[in-house]
Amino acid sequence: MPRGKKIVIDRDISDRVVENLKTINLEGIKKSYDGRRSSISTSLANIYNEAQKLYQRKELDPEMLEKKGLYTIPNAYELLRQNSFDVSFRAFCGRVERATIPSVKIGNKRYISIDSLNSIMNMRDEFYSVKEAFERYKKFNSKINYRAFIGRIEKRSVPSVKIGTKRLVPRNAIDALTHVAKSYYTVSQAIQRLRKSGIQIRRNAFERRLDRNRVPHTKIAGRRYIPMDVLDELVSKEIALRQK
Repeated sequence: MPRGKKIVIDRDISDRVVENLKTINLEGIKKSYDGRRSSISTSLANIYNEAQKLYQRKELDPEMLEKKGLYTIPNAYELLRQNSFDVSFRAFCGRVERATIPSVKIGNKRYISIDSLNSIMNMRDEFYSVKEAFERYKKFNSKINYRAFIGRIEKRSVPSVKIGTKRLVPRNAIDALTHVAKSYYTVSQAIQRLRKSGIQIRRNAFERRLDRNRVPHTKIAGRRYIPMDVLDELVSKEIALRQK
């Protein structure tokens, strides 16, 4: 770029998806799920006490229990499978044994409450496992590997929350990050794009433009991102300036 000439792109970046990503309240999500677990435990204790009395009077039967919201392990598993919950029966039983899924024992059988099952299904709808989140994100950022993705979770540039013993990634966070991958350049990608267009610029010179807001950008978890259409405008203005 010729000395003494400045290109300034005057534009506000208004992106609802990015703003929502920045305002995800992970602590609030964790508190909400901790509250749900506490409520489920209280509800389960109440149903358990009632069922125990029926058991002692030998008035207990599976239909009555299901009406009260208690399912045997096979019936609970079948209910989840009917709602597209993809896990093997062995893995499901393992979660019950480790108390990841709360249950109670009445007589010689173990039971799971409908509230627990609803919570499991709600979590599936609201979160990805770390592996699922990576597979989803990789479709739009093919250069990232699993180790690097884990690193981003550890550095909190990919939001995550630990619920019980499992780390989960909010689905809306991954949806927002895939939107960013499709619609924005990182600083490195922006410089590569400029150089491919014949515009030689050093990284520190480009970052000075960002510092001075001559190139509109947004910051997500400490990293700067430039909208693709902003960079398109920068490239066209640079080329036009060179042709004068």
